[in-house]
Amino acid sequence: MTLTEWFLFFLLVQVIHFLGTWKLYQRAGRKAWEAAVPVYNAIALMKMINRPTWWVILMFIPIVNLIIFPVIWVETIRSFGRNSTSETFIVVLTLGFYIYYVNYATKDHYIVDRDLKPKTEAGEWISSILFAVIAATIVHTYFMQPFTIPTSSLEKTLLVGDFLFVSKFHYGARVPETAVAFPMVHDTIPILGIKSYLNKPQIPYFRFPGFEKVERNDIVVFNWPVDTVRKFFDRSNKHYNKPIDKKSNYVKRAVGVPGDSLSVVDGYVHINGEKLKLPGRAKPQFSYVGQTKGQPFNRQTLYKLYDITDGYNYNPNNNMFFIQSLSDESFERFKNHPNVASIRRYVDSSGVKNASLFPNNGKLNWNNDNFGPIYIPKKGVTVKLTPESMPFYKEIIETYEGKEMGHENHLSVNGTEVLLNGQPIESYTFKQNYYWMMGDNRNNSEDSRTWGYVPENHIVGKPVFIWMSWDSNASGFDKIRWDRVFTTVKGDEEPTSFLPYFLIAVVIFFGWKYFKKRREA
Repeated sequence: MTLTEWFLFFLLVQVIHFLGTWKLYQRAGRKAWEAAVPVYNAIALMKMINRPTWWVILMFIPIVNLIIFPVIWVETIRSFGRNSTSETFIVVLTLGFYIYYVNYATKDHYIVDRDLKPKTEAGEWISSILFAVIAATIVHTYFMQPFTIPTSSLEKTLLVGDFLFVSKFHYGARVPETAVAFPMVHDTIPILGIKSYLNKPQIPYFRFPGFEKVERNDIVVFNWPVDTVRKFFDRSNKHYNKPIDKKSNYVKRAVGVPGDSLSVVDGYVHINGEKLKLPGRAKPQFSYVGQTKGQPFNRQTLYKLYDITDGYNYNPNNNMFFIQSLSDESFERFKNHPNVASIRRYVDSSGVKNASLFPNNGKLNWNNDNFGPIYIPKKGVTVKLTPESMPFYKEIIETYEGKEMGHENHLSVNGTEVLLNGQPIESYTFKQNYYWMMGDNRNNSEDSRTWGYVPENHIVGKPVFIWMSWDSNASGFDKIRWDRVFTTVKGDEEPTSFLPYFLIAVVIFFGWKYFKKRREA
């Protein structure tokens, strides 16, 4: 929905509210016109139902308002003596329209000093749970969201099984695009396994101001731009339409930012002609092939001594082995292993074509290890559009700045001309920023080399803290990676756990509570 459509919808809601409540306003000692004035009518209603004025704010927060509106409907009819359980269900099931019956077909008197305390223990529990959900939804949507690392694309900085807190406010919290969704879940309701949202209506893109911009080398959580699948690990359905904020969450490193010229040379990223310098914690990994002196390696030894966690294969017929992911640091140690006869890094040679890579036109001799150069679009910058450059910007113009922004754009080529919606076009000015996201596990990462640019409106947030790390391959207490619990994500030095300080703070807090209670007794 466009802003105009939302404005008209807002006015329609005001008309519906006025027609269904103006007599109730009069019974409560107010004027009928007060039910017709936008925002003011909500403030007046809060006074009528004896609820705090700040509840009005909750009515305008997407997703949260889905919870607070039913509460307000129930509180409204109870202010006129309609307290039965059946009527509570009716007003909710009719989406508040039962209030019309109370407004026109009854003469119930307004209860001035209505007791707001729930009359049953169950009612008290429900009230507490509702506002706990509201508070958690606000935090989850606009401040901090828990996130789990599902793949090894950012090993060794982030490990499979790391549980993160992702900050929404660093880059600016994004207002949900989905206006109707189940709170605090992503695209699927747990246990039920059904879709958690409605595709329409949709809220226009808006992001609150942030404290910082996405910087080069930042680890970023974002919505996978080309997502067409129902669930993250289920690629069976290739045509599943999702709103931006319900696309699968990915986490990668922003190796290229708006305005950069990026290329990959023998597996190493170059920005504006210079090799990218990664932060100290980043340990890029590459694939290696080699030959043993006759015996296979012990997998447990590889795991413990060389941090090789996946992708080890051995062929006994020729004593050849393949390691999918090995950091430079581990390689320097591993090449001196007494059982290693030879070893070399596996690199796709320059000029070897991988037609499945971006821009997916099959005309460029690019591959994962030798890719580009490519320009990363920046908001306000104008580029020339030719038949040769069009494939790089087709998705941007048609989808990211077209369909997802409420426009119908179509690019085509007619001879040497590029056509936008049937009209010749020689250049295009970008309406938002774009980023190039890659995993540190260079040969085991599906990233921008496969599906291209990540638009700014797909940015979710910044991982800032690891509160738990779970190793599914270990057993007992070793399943918890204690050295990673309560560590920060960003930094050049090795992460330091703040768990001891947290435990000390917990002991001090509960000790203070205990002694305070004893003094009061």
